[in-house]
Amino acid sequence: MHNIPTIAELYDLSHSIAGEYLAKFTYPWEALKGLEAFIIELGKTLSPDEYDNPKENVWIAKDAKVFESAYIGAPCIIDHGAEVRHCAFIRGSAIIGKNSVFGNSCEIKNSIIFDDAQTPHYNYVGDSILGWHSHMGAGSITSNIKSDRTNIVVKCGKEHIETGRHKIGAMLGDYVEVGCNSVLNPGTIVGKHTNIYPLSRVRGVIMDHSIFKDEHNIVLKEVR
Repeated sequence: MHNIPTIAELYDLSHSIAGEYLAKFTYPWEALKGLEAFIIELGKTLSPDEYDNPKENVWIAKDAKVFESAYIGAPCIIDHGAEVRHCAFIRGSAIIGKNSVFGNSCEIKNSIIFDDAQTPHYNYVGDSILGWHSHMGAGSITSNIKSDRTNIVVKCGKEHIETGRHKIGAMLGDYVEVGCNSVLNPGTIVGKHTNIYPLSRVRGVIMDHSIFKDEHNIVLKEVR
C-alpha cells in the first residue's frame, strides 16, 4: 500500500481546464515537465468568443478581471471569472482557474491553480499545483528548489520516490488551507481538507483531513 497521494486522491479533476491532461499522470509533479507545451496546445483550441488572445500564447477569458498593473507572461490561460489583482507577476506556463484569485504582488510560474482557489496576498507559487478551493494565506510560499540544487525526493515514512526534477514546489489537494507566512518546502504534498497552521515550515507528505501544527504535532480531524 502506498502512502504518497496520487493525482486521483488529491484532486477532483472536473474542476480544472487541465483535468484531462492531469489524468494522464499518476503523481502531480509528473505533469510539470510538459505543462508549457500543453498550455500552448490547449490555448489554440479555446473559442475567441470566450477568450481574448492579447498576445502570443496568452488567453484570457472575457469575463475574467485582470488589473492593468499585472504582468502576464506566456504561455498562460486565465479562465472564466478569475481575478488577477494589482502587480501580479505571471512569469509563464501558468493556468489560473475559474473563479480563482491570484492576488496583489503574487508570483507564479509553471503551475496550475484549480478553479475557486485563492492566493490573495504576497504569495509565491512555483512548479506547484493548487487544488480546488485551496487557499494560501498572506505571505505563504512554495519553495521549489533545494539549497544544494540536487533533485527532489518525495518522502513519506519509508516510501521514497526519486522525481528526477530539481524544481518542485508544493502539491496542495482540494480544500487545503495554508496559514499566513508559512513555507512549503520543495516536494511538499498536502492531502485534501488539511489545515496548515500559520508560520509553519512544512516538508514531506501531510495526509488528508489533518491539522498541521508543527512537524511533531499533526492531528487528524474528526470527519463527520
